[in-house]
Amino acid sequence: MNKCRFFVVSLAVMLLASCMHDTVDQPVMSSEDTLIARKFVNTSEAAVLGELVIYVDEESVALLEGAESATRCGISEIETIATEIGAVAIEPVFNMKVNAERKRARGMDRWYVVSFPSDVDLNMAAKRFAAVESIERVQFSTRVERPTEQAIELDYADVIATTRAANMPFNDDMLPMQWHYINNGDKQLFPTIVAGEDINAAAAWEVTTGRPEIVVAVVDEGVCHTHPDLEPNFDVNEAELNGSDGVDDDGNGYVDDIYGYNFVSDTGRIIWGRPHDSGHGTHVAGTVAAVNNNNLGVSGVAGGSGNGDGVRIFSSQIFSGKDELGVKGIAAAIEYSADRGASILQCSWGVEPGQIANDTAFATGSVSVEYEALEYFIETKNCDALDGGLVVFAAGNVGKASAGYPGAYNEYIAVTAFAPDGLPAYYTCYDRGCNISAPGGEYYMIAPPSTYSEKGLVLSTLPEGKYGYMQGTSMACPHVSGIAALALSYALDLGKSYTVDEFKTLLLTSVNEFDSVLTGFKPNYSGGNMNLTTYKGKMGTGKIDAYRVLMGVRGTVSIPLPVGQEVILDLNRYLGDGQVSLKTLSEYTISDETREHLGIVNDAILGGKLILTCTKPGAGSITVAFVAGGTSVGGGQLTGGMRIEKEFALIARENHVANADGFVDNAEGWL
Repeated sequence: MNKCRFFVVSLAVMLLASCMHDTVDQPVMSSEDTLIARKFVNTSEAAVLGELVIYVDEESVALLEGAESATRCGISEIETIATEIGAVAIEPVFNMKVNAERKRARGMDRWYVVSFPSDVDLNMAAKRFAAVESIERVQFSTRVERPTEQAIELDYADVIATTRAANMPFNDDMLPMQWHYINNGDKQLFPTIVAGEDINAAAAWEVTTGRPEIVVAVVDEGVCHTHPDLEPNFDVNEAELNGSDGVDDDGNGYVDDIYGYNFVSDTGRIIWGRPHDSGHGTHVAGTVAAVNNNNLGVSGVAGGSGNGDGVRIFSSQIFSGKDELGVKGIAAAIEYSADRGASILQCSWGVEPGQIANDTAFATGSVSVEYEALEYFIETKNCDALDGGLVVFAAGNVGKASAGYPGAYNEYIAVTAFAPDGLPAYYTCYDRGCNISAPGGEYYMIAPPSTYSEKGLVLSTLPEGKYGYMQGTSMACPHVSGIAALALSYALDLGKSYTVDEFKTLLLTSVNEFDSVLTGFKPNYSGGNMNLTTYKGKMGTGKIDAYRVLMGVRGTVSIPLPVGQEVILDLNRYLGDGQVSLKTLSEYTISDETREHLGIVNDAILGGKLILTCTKPGAGSITVAFVAGGTSVGGGQLTGGMRIEKEFALIARENHVANADGFVDNAEGWL
């Protein structure tokens, strides 16, 4: 995850900002200076030169909408400053050609960006604009630093050498190397790998593989839409594709935005191969939606079944080469993602922890333009299964006890990362603001100090039809976005719908527990040791499980099980409040597929309790019969109760632990 320094600071900090006079021998500030200081959203540190974002009062909007230029905008104070600093433009931040009524109601039409020569003193210009009565806020357009992860390109010969003879759900030849989807404990990939430490994709794909009505916006480097493993799942703007070059054929305010939009160069041409590009956006996109079952490359979490049914993606490009966008461009990219039809905002970037102090500093009073854009995305409904948009961020890669903003904000999901051994990745941020964990990959040190194996990283698509490895919470993040896309697809299948808050709750509670294995120490790839107890209770709610999420959508209770241990389940504990008056019958059904997936042996119902042993990590379902009302089923000459059936999802994992005191993941269900 890269560092992108958004700043929304308190008044106390603003009074000390560089836009004020030197503090040495400075007199007490006048009331006018104090009023000016209160208008500043942030400081000028790392800001784009020659650009300021302003928020004007309602009376000024009509004048600015008809402005011929910054020096002829109808507001004399602004015209005077613009003339003196040589301003070349004053333009709205947000696009009022789409959903204008909603945006005006939110005050989004009041945000403007002023452009002027880069040699103009930025702090001086900001203070001048802040002194204008009709300008209520001034925000420096802080730069967004590009991602820093480097990809390791995959040698196809390595695929042949590593691929196992295994029963994979799809024919993609690299799927056996994607441990993060299906982890069979292959030591060729990671010497300390633990079977089952994955997102449980195989079981989830038996339920759904995605639907094209669900659209994910990849806000990142440009995504290579010509990649054969991505192109079929791109959300294509047909009006622009079949229209005229250089013309806004669909009237959405963006010219030639066929596969998304490049906000760095302000063009519809998505770019991914400039010097210093890493393939980050293409790699992230592949995890979400690489085409499944096409006998090619990798699989995607929600990439479909090979029949054109995967979820759709498009590129909202905010990184390109060494060029860096400010907050104005970031806000526009997020707004565009909502207007283009995305239900999920995939953001593998953020601020280094500590640069923004807390939620109040980030968002109180909707003071910053990027917060306004994110809230607009959340409030925009683009599919029948969700009443708004879901925002997913990477937590950060600097190993600090806090997620970076914006992800740390309490309305957005921040994703931490675990390795193939099921333990925290050495780089992951954790604790405050971190919501859930997913596979992010980790190097394994073969011969210290300089030889490492990359097979424990996340394998996905790279530009120009290539494939490769990357690691980071940047790679964990799209696993959650992809699973969310699967869940919304399944909700459409079932005719269900959620509020954004309900859906976030479903995601964050459909997890496998983490804490039972967080004891002792773990060596990291740099030769040091990680104290695992540091992470206990701090990696989010747990490890996301795609199958559990889908069972949650279905309304089926999931029961976690250990591998290799006989368990005795009182199924009544998983019904209602755990005290439901039902008699368990000896009738139950376990499909052949479930028996195979979990290696179930010694199963029976005795005394109303289910007894079984799972010998393999896996997932499946069991249907059990009960009597509601009495001890026997009524019928014929017998007055009795009603026969009902209930489905339960069983999920077996190596790291699940059962003991004499009960199962740590759901102790009340065990005897």
